[in-house]
Amino acid sequence: MPIQWPEKIIFCEVGPRDGLQNEPSVLSVEKKTALVEGAADAGVKIIEIGSFVHPKAVPQMADTDELAGKFRRAAGVEYRALVANLKGVERALASGITKVKLTVSASESHAKANLNKTPRELIEGFKECTAFAAANGIEVSGAISTAFGCPFEGKVPPSQVKEIAGRMHDLGLAELSLSDTTGMANPRQVFDLSSMMRKEFPDVKWFLHFHNTRGMALANTVAGMQAGVIRFDGSLAGLGGCPFAPGASGNIASEDMIHMFHEMGIETGIDLDRIISLAKQLRDWVGHSDSSVLKAGTCADLVPLTAAKKQP
Repeated sequence: MPIQWPEKIIFCEVGPRDGLQNEPSVLSVEKKTALVEGAADAGVKIIEIGSFVHPKAVPQMADTDELAGKFRRAAGVEYRALVANLKGVERALASGITKVKLTVSASESHAKANLNKTPRELIEGFKECTAFAAANGIEVSGAISTAFGCPFEGKVPPSQVKEIAGRMHDLGLAELSLSDTTGMANPRQVFDLSSMMRKEFPDVKWFLHFHNTRGMALANTVAGMQAGVIRFDGSLAGLGGCPFAPGASGNIASEDMIHMFHEMGIETGIDLDRIISLAKQLRDWVGHSDSSVLKAGTCADLVPLTAAKKQP
């Protein structure tokens, strides 16, 4: 039976948050504004602008409130931010951000190392966040980090991920992300877990969030599509990483992912050339990238070269 590829996917740019939060240098608000506005101008419809967390915990995100007040809002674009507690939701509301994301690890060891709480304790604390959000017209999504593997515990059992998803779903969250925080996922695992989650929670909008630590992020993306997932995260220039995953590279590069979709004939609504230009600008600002397209160009770039060689 032939594979039923999606005609269109939904893409979220997480570079301004996940891409920048582990960078040793902090970009100015002006440069962050250019990233957010540039992504929207390129046709990206969901952008994670930053996080409302304690500045001592993530100093790279300390200016998210200021950023939220500066960038130009584009019609039809969803701007969201990561929060960890009620204070974060309150800051989002005050900044005019009406979509927040709560994240919890599927691994107890990772949760404790990251936030010094167990997954159950974290989800219990989310109750006041979702109540406040509901009362103030804020939409809440969720992310399950280390859904495919933990640097301390190894592979995470699917039943464990399912339990976390169920608890998040019980809070009223109808949009959840399976996040390969440490880059340990493989295509078969992605297909199996994504298929299971879609079956167990058919009303949930599922996102997949891959890191390219071991070079399998694009293969995992394909496996996710084969399982019926149509929502994916990416980060400009392949920036990002996990402080608890030794040698971890960043998220899958947005330009690599979008390029693959376009080569497969899958619609994104995104101008790839603009995304590549934005990724190059970000690479120049931070001094590095992890992107195949930035290194080799697009497949379409080869056509003029081939034609030129045939000229007499």
